[in-house]
Amino acid sequence: MPTAIPADSVGLVSPKVEHFAEPLALACGRTLDSYQLIYETYGELNAARSNAVLICHALSGHHHAAGFHDTEDRKPGWWDSCIGPGKAIDTNRFYVVSLNNLGGCNGSTGPSSINPLTGKPYGADFPVVTVEDWVNSQARLADVLGIEQWAAVVGGSLGGMQALQWTMSYPERVRHCVAIASAPKLSAQNIAFNEVARQAILSDPEFHGGHFLEQGVIPKRGLMLARMVGHITYLSDDAMGTKFGRGLKSEKLNYDFNSVEFQVESYLRYQGEEFSSRFDANTYLLMTKALDYFDPAAAHDDDLAGALSCAKADFCVISFTTDWRFSPERSHEIVNALMAARKNVCYLEVDAPQGHDAFLIPIPRYLQAFRGYMNRIVV
Repeated sequence: MPTAIPADSVGLVSPKVEHFAEPLALACGRTLDSYQLIYETYGELNAARSNAVLICHALSGHHHAAGFHDTEDRKPGWWDSCIGPGKAIDTNRFYVVSLNNLGGCNGSTGPSSINPLTGKPYGADFPVVTVEDWVNSQARLADVLGIEQWAAVVGGSLGGMQALQWTMSYPERVRHCVAIASAPKLSAQNIAFNEVARQAILSDPEFHGGHFLEQGVIPKRGLMLARMVGHITYLSDDAMGTKFGRGLKSEKLNYDFNSVEFQVESYLRYQGEEFSSRFDANTYLLMTKALDYFDPAAAHDDDLAGALSCAKADFCVISFTTDWRFSPERSHEIVNALMAARKNVCYLEVDAPQGHDAFLIPIPRYLQAFRGYMNRIVV
C-alpha cells in the first residue's frame, strides 16, 4: 500500500456479500436455486436514490474497482484511475456499485463455489451464463440496494456489453449508458481466439473434465496459454513493439525451444503464470462463452437498431484507434444503430497506441471526455 492514500482515492474499502434465495432462471434453460454476489460501493447514496452508478467488469475483472482493501494492498482496484473524488466517476457526486459477476471466482457464486447439492465444488457442473443472465442478477442486487434506476451503467469491453444489455432488458432503470471499447457482438476472429484459449484449458491433463479442484490440482499450463493468447489481443502491435521490440533477455541466442530469449516471451510467460495462480479455469471458459453468445440483434432479424429501439437511456460510446480486439468500426456499428433508433448518443474515438487495454489506462484525452460526459449527468 502507498505510504499515504492519495487524496483522490476512495480509500480503504471492504467487500460486501448479498445472498439470494430466490431461484434465478438462466438463458441456458437451467436454474440457480440460490447464489451470492460480492460487491463494493464507493460514495454515498443520496436521499432521492438517484445518483447510483453500476460498474460492469470485463472478462477477468471483479468487484474491486477502486481504493484499497487493507495495508497488504500493493495496488488499488482495477479502475482506480476513473473512480474517486474528482475523477471521471466522481464519488463526491455518485454512489458507485461494482460487483463480481455470477460464474466469477472472486466471491460471487461460480464454478469454484460449493454446490449445495453435492457438498463439492461445482466445477464443470456450474451452468453456462450469459450477459443477459448477469444483468438479471444485477437487477436483483439493485432491488436489494433500493436502487430503482441507475444514473448510469458503465463498462469496458465485456462490461460495455452488459451496459448495453441493461438498456434493453430494463430500459426504465437506466438513464445513461457508457460503453467503452466494446462491440454489439464478437467477430469470427474474436470467437476463434476464444476457442483457442478454451482448447488450451480443456486439453490440459490436469483439467479433469472441469473437476480439477476435487483432484487437488489446477490446469495451470492450459490457463497460462489461454491468458497468453488473450493478452496478445489486448495490446496493439505498436504497443508491443514500443515496449519490447526484439529485445533479448541475454546477450546471445541459445538455439533451443525451452529458453526464454526475447523480452516479450518473458512478459507473456509472467502474465500467464501470475494469472493462473489467481483465476479459475472454469470461470475463464464461462466468461469467454458469454462473450461469444452476446448478440442482441439476433432476436430482431439481425437489426441492432431494432434491438436498441426499446432503450430510453442516453448513450456515450468510446473507442480507441489501435484496438483491434474491439475495433472502432464495432463502436461505429453501435453508434449507427442508436442513431437509426433515434437515441441520444455521443461518440469519441481516442487516438491511443495501447490497443484494447487502453480503456484501463489514464489517457488524458480519454479521461477528459469521460469526465465531461459523467459531469453532465443530473443527479
